[in-house]
Amino acid sequence: MSKELVIHLKDADIFQGNNLILDDVNIEIYKGDFIYIIGKTGTGKSSLLKVLYADVLLDRGEATIAGYDLRKIKTNQIPFLRRKLGIVFQDFQLLTDRSVYDNLEYVLQATGWKNKLEIKNRISEVLSKVQLSTKEYKFPHELSGGEQQRVVIARALLNNPEVILADEPTGNLDPEVSDEIMKLLIEISQGGTAILIATHDYRLINKFFGKVYRCENNRILEVPV
Repeated sequence: MSKELVIHLKDADIFQGNNLILDDVNIEIYKGDFIYIIGKTGTGKSSLLKVLYADVLLDRGEATIAGYDLRKIKTNQIPFLRRKLGIVFQDFQLLTDRSVYDNLEYVLQATGWKNKLEIKNRISEVLSKVQLSTKEYKFPHELSGGEQQRVVIARALLNNPEVILADEPTGNLDPEVSDEIMKLLIEISQGGTAILIATHDYRLINKFFGKVYRCENNRILEVPV
């Protein structure tokens, strides 16, 4: 049985303002794939992710993600695209004045969930998945960095995404905690969610297997393993 294609870029040119960052990008990513995007700072890793979650629009080439054509997507469709994506940031971006539960409830309500019991059950499910069931009424400042990143992953899972885009998800964590986060992401990918990780942490790549693409000299190319 053929795997389902969830990200497809063909002959795509990615710009930041008027500057060409990545030229002639060709990538296919399937359901359940575990992918690294590596490269030095400024080589286009984050720019590629921004195109994929429609923060930067694509002017040249073809790109689809989770059934959306990124060349033709309209502004009012972008929130619906992002419901199909989970986004994990290095700096967590949690709401510091709200508990873990309230952070997650806010996202569900913002994406159209209305039934209080369904919201409560979904939050319980994702916190259980990231092993934080006892932390739902803690505030971000009461959690360790690793726990905060687990909350961010729980937030990314809320709407059962087809793809998780993670930008340096272990950048602020020590190696032991980083390994725990990576194991969690691998487990999620094994459940069928494609995981795309932008990182410059080569230790992770050597320890946790995945397909690797390198950004260098305005190109992105698959690295043979």
